[in-house]
Amino acid sequence: MARVSIDPVTRIEGHLRVDVEVDGGVVTDAWVTGTLWRGMEKVLIDRHPTDAFYISQRICGVCPISHSHASALSSEQALGITVTQGARLVRNLIEAAQYLHSHILWFYTLAALDFVNPVNALSADIADTYALAQAAGTRAADFGAIATRLQSFVDNGQLSILSGHWWDHPAYKLPPELDLIATAHYLEALEMQAVAAEIIGILGGKFPHQMTSVPGGTAFVPTESKLDDILFRFLKVKDFIDTALIPDTLAVAPFYLDAVGYGKGVGNFLSWGVFEEAGFDAYKRFLPRGFAQGLSLEQVEPTDVTEDVSHSWYKSASGLNPADGETVADYTGYDADGKYSWGKAARCKGLPAEVGPLARMVVAYLAEASGQALTPDSFGAIRTPKVLIDSTLEALGVPGQPEVLLSLLGRIAARNLEAAYVADLSVAWVNELIGHVREGTLDGFFAEPTTDTGKGAGLWEAPRGSVGHWIDVQGGKIKNYQVVAPTTWDIAPRDDNNVRGPMEEALIGAPIEDAERPLEALRIIRSFDP
Repeated sequence: MARVSIDPVTRIEGHLRVDVEVDGGVVTDAWVTGTLWRGMEKVLIDRHPTDAFYISQRICGVCPISHSHASALSSEQALGITVTQGARLVRNLIEAAQYLHSHILWFYTLAALDFVNPVNALSADIADTYALAQAAGTRAADFGAIATRLQSFVDNGQLSILSGHWWDHPAYKLPPELDLIATAHYLEALEMQAVAAEIIGILGGKFPHQMTSVPGGTAFVPTESKLDDILFRFLKVKDFIDTALIPDTLAVAPFYLDAVGYGKGVGNFLSWGVFEEAGFDAYKRFLPRGFAQGLSLEQVEPTDVTEDVSHSWYKSASGLNPADGETVADYTGYDADGKYSWGKAARCKGLPAEVGPLARMVVAYLAEASGQALTPDSFGAIRTPKVLIDSTLEALGVPGQPEVLLSLLGRIAARNLEAAYVADLSVAWVNELIGHVREGTLDGFFAEPTTDTGKGAGLWEAPRGSVGHWIDVQGGKIKNYQVVAPTTWDIAPRDDNNVRGPMEEALIGAPIEDAERPLEALRIIRSFDP
């Protein structure tokens, strides 16, 4: 038996340590440690509730839009604010831009290098690479020039983040031609991320940490000219997703079909829902609210959430709902049998729950299959989550088997399929907003508070998972503020009953070919985008 510590985990946003025990070539136990305490809840006490919109975004530089929206939703509920339809559409657009930015960044920049080997790409036959790109339906590039550029980096020792990795690891399985295609798209993805960020800059003033989706609605006032600029950029990003991200996913997946057999996790999935529909019903959001145990769907409310701290560095009470939550830090050193993480053990209905694109797509798939979901057919040819999932299962040779999603490979595929869905929606929303601007049929973009005292829960979805902000406002000042961030769910340590969190459980049973180079474990870790 070998004990392997991965500290720090790289290519993520944040600070993470993972320890695994490997016996007989498989992981038999795991401990996931959040190694940073943010303490934003303490920063916000006694401030005006609108301050929370700006400050809480600093929890994350990759998904600040989602934190800002969750914060605004909590303040709006507490202060009796009803948001207008115009503000709803603008918020949907800026959130969509962040999703597309984050999903492209995650797949190509953060996760793909666990499966794609740029060094192996150097032995690709250029003619065969063009032929493969055409056969796979993915976009071509100047593959010869890219190979030459890559070779110069290798020769000069300037591979930057590509250096110091295990490129000779036997778990890499792609042919060099596919490695070259994916490497070319890795470079192009950097440009596409910038395009998505430009959309956020137009709508939110800047990125990261937008300025406009304040409690009450939005400070952005759309014009046809601005919306044309936004539509041009959304279409450019959508084209990259349709001609690179999705074809690359389908081309790479067959070489890693063994990843259907592990990385499954706890089998419980939470989505608070994201992208508002006209009725502001969380269960009818374009990605709806729901809690799934396996492939069985049920409703979920904020009162279903608790946080255990028996294995976390806090001396707060354990088992509290965030509405009554406490954040009292108490670092006592790393102890795998005791306290070992700054993450609290978030639980839904008493169970550990995975959050993120896989959870959202599972909930959306089940809701659509049972007729409970909003079907955006009024927008025309939008590929709904069920259509996207079913067509992908068919392409992979497992039609009608959605349980295949509950795996490492499914977690990766679900995120990219969600990107395609959000790209479709974003174009439809821009066109809808353009129509309203031309016809003068919008109902304004901002609404004022009706009280200065109340409690609220802003339940929303960031690209990497469910985010909840709980606020207690008394006399215009924040009395208590609690955040359950997306990664809190997934990196949760053991709870008071010693039940592992989602990422810990997903690591159990993972094959490890070389304990000194646990690439397979890192694939699972980064699939959650912690």
